[in-house]
Amino acid sequence: MAIIGNIIKGVIEAKDALSKEPSPVDEQKKVLKELLDKAKDTQFGKQYNFVSILESHTIPKAFSEAIPYHDYNKITEEWWSKTIEGEPDVAWPSSPDFFALSSGTTGKKSKRIPVTKDMLDSITRAGRQQVFAMSNFDMPADFFEKEIMMLGSSTNLQERDGKKEGEISGISASNIPFWFKKYYKPGDEIAKIDDWDDRVLSIAKNAKNWDIGALSGIPSWMELMLKKVIDYHNADDIHQIWPNLQAFTSGGVAFDPYEKSFNALLGHPIQIIDTYLASEGFIACQVRPETTSMKLITDNGIYFEFVPFEPKYVNQNGSLTDDAPSLTLDEVEEDVDYVLIISTVSGAWRYIIGDTIAFTDVERAEIKITGRTKFFLNTVGSQLSVNKLNDAVKHLEEELSIKVPEYTLCAKRYDDGFYHSWYLGSDTGLDEEKTATVLDNYLKEANKNYKVARSKALEGVKVSFVSQQMFADWSGANKKKGGQVKIERVMGEDRFKEWEDFVSQQS
Repeated sequence: MAIIGNIIKGVIEAKDALSKEPSPVDEQKKVLKELLDKAKDTQFGKQYNFVSILESHTIPKAFSEAIPYHDYNKITEEWWSKTIEGEPDVAWPSSPDFFALSSGTTGKKSKRIPVTKDMLDSITRAGRQQVFAMSNFDMPADFFEKEIMMLGSSTNLQERDGKKEGEISGISASNIPFWFKKYYKPGDEIAKIDDWDDRVLSIAKNAKNWDIGALSGIPSWMELMLKKVIDYHNADDIHQIWPNLQAFTSGGVAFDPYEKSFNALLGHPIQIIDTYLASEGFIACQVRPETTSMKLITDNGIYFEFVPFEPKYVNQNGSLTDDAPSLTLDEVEEDVDYVLIISTVSGAWRYIIGDTIAFTDVERAEIKITGRTKFFLNTVGSQLSVNKLNDAVKHLEEELSIKVPEYTLCAKRYDDGFYHSWYLGSDTGLDEEKTATVLDNYLKEANKNYKVARSKALEGVKVSFVSQQMFADWSGANKKKGGQVKIERVMGEDRFKEWEDFVSQQS
């Protein structure tokens, strides 16, 4: 009998039963006041007169009117550069002990994002909230006694000017609470291995020594790790190695494109739970099994604003125009794409995180990530977001009975005009012209803007199949293998040329 598991499950269910459903709008108002109050004596707080904002009758409005939008380049040039140089009390009280390195999916030079103690505490609390939400998923008691495989970047953080830096998953894993270490795998020693392939090989060698009940990580890299474990032990599926595996906490990207290929590695279905942990903070997580949407974490050190994702408000580089209107949580509508703006306990102020989201349930503050501000495919008016591209690939998988966990594309100019040039990562190659026709027909039916573009400047679709491994090798060649790394779904023409040159060299 799972005695400890029953106790843990009982505590979780009791807490859930006693908890009143709070108002996300009220929580957000409280968070904004707390942020302003704590940072009022920083350089940033003094320049933008946080004291005066706090005295306003409408604090959210006064806040949005006083402070401009910041992308990474702007806030670093004006503020974080001083923090990086060691100056205290710049955009947040004191100095951060950590910097999260993030080059996202397009940058070649790593961004250095401050990670304060307040932010680490926020991430820990968010993780605890997610655990308590497990009462909604009806997991058996023994689930709470099993080990958790957290596949992130290396926890061997680098020292620089007295601070530690690495990817946010490595920073988080290096700061897990002592009581959690008995459940945490692959454990400190393996997690510190810098080389991704060596780390995964070590996981494979030790896999049978662990009783894994849950996985946590980015789907693409989790798939590659699971394949390695399965191949190393000559197994048919991962449940032959970890029979008690019951859940996967997926983060970083939408799980939908990976669903078919991921499920093929399982002996039976498991619970998939989506999360949204970025270098700038733990933003949202799925709290109900009846939806794949995620609930914004509205009471935990992050204040959210939302800018309608419309061409007149968004510059070509993904930044916002100065006059772009921002909405608060009580002003948004469902099924509308918004640019997500955050202000945090790490000194990010009205920060453009680069993601676009849409609300699926405003009252519950539940969202889906719909894409990136830079990744909307709109060169010739097709207005395709990443989630619409994901839907097209999912249709392709069903229509042609294939698995396509990875893809990228570009609106590329050929001699006879623009085409959407797709590279599909699949180990099952098919007729490329037929595949292009299926994609094209689906998008014309599913998206009116695409259909209009096809009658004008967009000539059609071109498809090339490459192996799934090609995408992992591409990340490795860009020194971005494993961890928080995400494949760019949409590329500009210069980046796409680099990709096509890489593919041709590997072929």
